Formats: sequence, structure tokens, C-alpha cells
Amino acid sequence: MEVLRPQLVRIGGRIYRKNPIQEQTYQHEEEEEDFYQGFMECAEEPCDGYEVVQTQQGFQCTVKAPSLLYKHIVGKRGDTKKKLEVETKTSISIPKPGQEGEIVITGQHRSGVISARTRIDVLLLTFRRKQPFTHFLSFFLNEVEVQERFLKFQEEVLEKCSMDHGVDSTIFQNPKKLHLTIGMLVLLNEQEIQQTCEMLKRCKEDFIDDIAGGKPLEVEMEGIEYMNDDPGMVDVLYAKVHMKDGSNRLQELVDRVLERFQASGLIMKEWTSVKLHATVMNTLLRKDPNAEGRYNSHTADGKYIFKERESFDGRNILKLFENFYFGTLKLNSIHISQRFSVDSFGNYASCGQIDFS
Repeated sequence: MEVLRPQLVRIGGRIYRKNPIQEQTYQHEEEEEDFYQGFMECAEEPCDGYEVVQTQQGFQCTVKAPSLLYKHIVGKRGDTKKKLEVETKTSISIPKPGQEGEIVITGQHRSGVISARTRIDVLLLTFRRKQPFTHFLSFFLNEVEVQERFLKFQEEVLEKCSMDHGVDSTIFQNPKKLHLTIGMLVLLNEQEIQQTCEMLKRCKEDFIDDIAGGKPLEVEMEGIEYMNDDPGMVDVLYAKVHMKDGSNRLQELVDRVLERFQASGLIMKEWTSVKLHATVMNTLLRKDPNAEGRYNSHTADGKYIFKERESFDGRNILKLFENFYFGTLKLNSIHISQRFSVDSFGNYASCGQIDFS
């Protein structure tokens, strides 16, 4: 991080600058546990930004957080929690590991409680962003006709292009898992899954019903494209998805869902628009049939994994199958799909959904 260009974090409409404070490291303990950030505010702390209750002992504020993130507030041997308490002159009560509950901040001064709450929020946000994705919003694209056409595509590609570098049967998607991703999610407990379900329901009430008209969206899956810049060194090949009537309704719908979830903080703001695509070939599948696109890049505890990939030469595939027709689908549901989990039909397990009709 450059001293003159520090990382900025937005919380509750305010912008905070993150200043790292170096601490002593201990052997045989996780590097993440050594993390502590001091925060220099860009403006005075808002007194009405959080719900602070006055008690007989002073002031109190509560923070809802999944138990998986408690350890980052506690820190090594409780060091982070102690430092927060000393610097803000507060007392911080955290539920025991594995127990869902609320973090409770108490102090004699309202400003100290608010300061502690702000720092805890930034810590939670920082370490949430280090967690691997657990779920994603999606449309299923695995209707029988599309699965059959996909298998036909695979058969013809292997028949005509198997001599091209890197092309073999292992890099094709499982037809039962064909889907269109709207956005990736980090949901760390049942409450957050329920929150996502409620958000989807509000999207349906606020704008999805108007866009879809209470009917499934009829789309076509047609044509192929590749993700990177070199058709001779391809890692991901995908099928394009568009409305059969030529309208922009599907794009409008998914973009508005993405915007709503980004505004709520459930999806990180990386893109302003959804790229409508269905992955059909992926080189990550070559060594791991359960790999999941470019998102399969972290361990369970959030550490980054570098995966070597053997790209394939897609030039002949793109030339011969540029306009391949995979079929027509009626999109009637948005699902909260769970990564690395399948249902009895072999598709991604769904933790919740909304239907258009």
C-alpha cells in the first residue's frame, strides 16, 4: 500500500482510510490472526450512524456477525479485542466460538462506543472479503433439450477438434450443472441465507414482476465466445444467452438484482453489469471435475490458491461452432445455489428461490 494512496473503506455512507499497524508475529500461528488495523477517519464520527442505547452503566451498541468471524475481532490471545477496548475505552463481549449471537459493546462515553463499533465493522468487512464464496445467485440452464444439444456440441467438438492442443473430454462442463450466474455470495450462517431469500423476495415485488410480467422469460442459448484475449490459449469457453424476443429484459432484470444486492452489501461491488453467459468448457475441470470457474481460488479458511491451468487452442472450435444452437429455455426461477453441493438431480443444491409465475 502506498502511504499517500491508502486503501479506503466505505461504511454507512462514510469513507475511512485504513492505516496498517505492525505487530509482533508469533511462530506457528496463522498470519491472519495477527491482523489489526487502526483507522484514521476522514471526518468526525457520526453520532447517529448506529443505534446506541443509554443504560445505567453508560452506553451500549450491538453488532450482528456470523460466528466464523469472531476470531478476527478477538485476535491472537485476545490482543485485537484488548487493543480495541483500550483505545476506545469500552468493554466488548463476544459470544463463544461456534455460538451465533451478538457482539455487545459497552462504555461510559457514546463516542467511544461508536468508535469501537466502526472499527469492528471495518474488521468484519475486511475478513469477510477474505472468505471464499459459498453461494451464488443463478438461473438453471439444464432443461432436457439444452442438455442434449450440449452433449451433441461436446461430441462434435471432440470429433473435429480433438487434435487441437489441450482439447479433450475432461474440460467440458457437466450438462446437469449448466447455469447462468448473476452474482457470487459469501453466506456464513443460516441467518444470512434467510436474509438473501428475503432480499430476493423484495426484488420480485419491487421490479422483477414488472419486468417479467408474471411469466417465464423465454431465452435462447446460442453461439460461443471465450473469456481471454487469445483464442489460441483459452481457459473458459461459454455459450451466449439472450432473450428470444430480442428485448433487453433479461439483462435489465439481472443488472437490477445485482445492483440491489451490491447496495445491501451481500455482493461485493466489482461489476456494474452481469455478463450473460453459460460456461461450457473450462480448463480447471481438467484436474478437478468439481472445479467452479474462476471462483475456485481459495481454501476453506480463505487462503488464495494458485491453480496451474493448461489452456486449449480454441481457434477451430470458434470457427466451426461460432453460432452453435444449444436450445430455447424458459427462465422461471432465480436460485440461491450452494457451491460444491448437488441435489438429487445432479444440479447445484438450492437454498432458496423466487419464481416468476
